[in-house]
Amino acid sequence: MTAETTSAAPKLGFFGALAFAAPAVALGSYAIAFSVFLPQYYASHIGISAAMVGNAFAIVRLIDIWLDPFIGLGMDYTRTRIGRYRPWLLLGGPILAFASYMVFMAKPGITVPYVVLWVLVFYIGTSVMSLAQTSWASNIAPTYDARSRLFGVLSAVGVAGAAVLLLLPKVMNISKSSDPHLIQTMGWFMIIGAPVGCLIASVFTREPIRQSAHHQRVRLIEYWHLIKRPEVLRILAADFCLALGPGWMAALYFYFFRDSRHFSTAEASLLLFIYTMAGLVGALVLGRLAVRFGKHRTLIGASTGYSLGLILLYVMPKGHFYIDGPFMFVMGFLATGFTLLIRAMVADVGDVVRLETNQNRIGLLYALVTGTQKAAGALSIFFTFHALELVGYQTKETLLNSAASIRGMEMTYLLGPIGFVMLGGACFIGYKLDAAKHEVIRRELAERDAMVPEAPVLEALSSDSSLPQNIHRPS
Repeated sequence: MTAETTSAAPKLGFFGALAFAAPAVALGSYAIAFSVFLPQYYASHIGISAAMVGNAFAIVRLIDIWLDPFIGLGMDYTRTRIGRYRPWLLLGGPILAFASYMVFMAKPGITVPYVVLWVLVFYIGTSVMSLAQTSWASNIAPTYDARSRLFGVLSAVGVAGAAVLLLLPKVMNISKSSDPHLIQTMGWFMIIGAPVGCLIASVFTREPIRQSAHHQRVRLIEYWHLIKRPEVLRILAADFCLALGPGWMAALYFYFFRDSRHFSTAEASLLLFIYTMAGLVGALVLGRLAVRFGKHRTLIGASTGYSLGLILLYVMPKGHFYIDGPFMFVMGFLATGFTLLIRAMVADVGDVVRLETNQNRIGLLYALVTGTQKAAGALSIFFTFHALELVGYQTKETLLNSAASIRGMEMTYLLGPIGFVMLGGACFIGYKLDAAKHEVIRRELAERDAMVPEAPVLEALSSDSSLPQNIHRPS
């Protein structure tokens, strides 16, 4: 095998981290639009049945999951003068922008094949963007603690993008979450935001260039070699469960808060805004807690608190905004850690793989966890929308629901997420790759690559009082 060596990682201060995180604005907003608004829009306004909407999204994910390994392998094999990941990021933005136009500007009368085609292209664009950004991030933040901080910034910027979408109903004075003008405005936000964000990150961020004696031969069998590693299996299982739980709830969010909690669409949107904005605080605080207690322990705590919160929601009094508001803040705070911490942990596993195999497979590793996210997203919409039909809940805007069908919708909303989130946290009980073990790995990589082990990638971030302090430096 041929060892790869890495040029010194560039210093990245707070504003540099924000510039690098610019694509996360579109990626964060897409997550809200696709999980909360778009399925309901197709079922309520476009005229496609809830079950067929679930089927369409599931079909797309089943196709899209198999594309991610090839994208990840392509990134790992890429060698250009402008870097390994920059070309992919510049490609992903325009793909996402064009697909956003076709998906969000759709008119009544479109068919299920239309939905499948353009949602698939949309997801390909998000895959290219997210894989390029997260893989690039693992290179410019090489230490255990620095990754917690940088992925915290990425998560916070994504939350900001999602928050903009959640403010749109209030700003536009729209009362229905499936209003076509609202959905089209969301589309334009992503049409503009995706390519602009990718351009900003590409222009203002340097990429460490990996050198090797000759091109490595990349084989798809390495996909299986990575999957069967114990630490990867834990991460994949946890990521699937922790994505399925909140995704399950997101698909039913407006139905639940309107018919069960007795809030208007505007009030429900504001509660969701509180939930989302809590992620700005959660991303920074949980990143700091991860530095102190370890990523896996912080994740276990966050998932346990989230599951207990859902149990509490079942017995809370209904229709009281000033009770539900603080509750939603706490839940949003905890949920932020799910994606943030797992993405940072994947980067740590990538160092283990590079040390053992002398090959960089970070793109393929992120393709694996992106695949679990997509599988969870597909199944959440598929299961929940089919469950709504089974319990007799009507999704059409003009139809009323009985008390029994609303009760069935409530059980659908709560029971699955409680179990999945708790199981996701349990996957990290006994996890061994902590800060101390990772430091040993980084030192061995540094010795092999003749590098300084503690490249000060994010040292400027620690000078900002709003961000985690005291970047760990080995003695």
